[in-house]
Amino acid sequence: MTESMSDSAPGWFSPEELDAVRRRLPILYVNAVPVRADDTGMVTHVGLLLRAAPDGTISRALVSGRVLYHERIRDALVRHLEKDLGPMALPHIPASPQPFTVAEYFPTPGITPFHDPRQHAVSLAYVVPVTGDCQPRQDALDLVWFTPEEAAGPAVQEEMSGGQGVLLRQALGHVNRLV
Repeated sequence: MTESMSDSAPGWFSPEELDAVRRRLPILYVNAVPVRADDTGMVTHVGLLLRAAPDGTISRALVSGRVLYHERIRDALVRHLEKDLGPMALPHIPASPQPFTVAEYFPTPGITPFHDPRQHAVSLAYVVPVTGDCQPRQDALDLVWFTPEEAAGPAVQEEMSGGQGVLLRQALGHVNRLV
C-alpha cells in the first residue's frame, strides 16, 4: 500500500497523527488494477507500477491509496489513478463502482495473504479500464503493460509484495483472464 501526503489537502493527517490512528483503527484504501481492453471488452494488458519502498527495495505494485474523510470511493479511485498514471490516463469508472473483492491487510504476517507492516487496512479492489496515455508520476518509477499471462506468471508475481500479487491474480480471475 502506498500513499502520498499533502499538508494542503483536507482530510490528511500529519505523519504523527496518522501513526497514532494506524495503531488504533483499520484504514480504508482503494486498489485499482489498470487494464487495457480490446473492442469486445476482453482484457489484453495489465498496467503495473514500479515503486521504490522507503527501505530501498523495488517492487511491482497496483495503484493504491487511502480514502480521505468525506471522499467518495469513486473520487478516491480517480485521484489515485491520476496521481500514479497521470491526468491523461482516461480511466473508465462507473458512477457506482463495485469492487471485485475486499482485501484486508494486517501488520501481522499470515492472517490473510495481504500484509502491511504499518497498519490494519481494508482495501476495496477494482479493475479499471484506461484508454489514454499513461505516464507514471509521483513515487511511481515506471509503468509497464503486461499481458494477463505475463502478469500471472511467476516472474511478475515474485516482484510484487504485501500480497498484491494475490490481488492481481484475483483481478485476472474476475475478468476471466487467469490461466
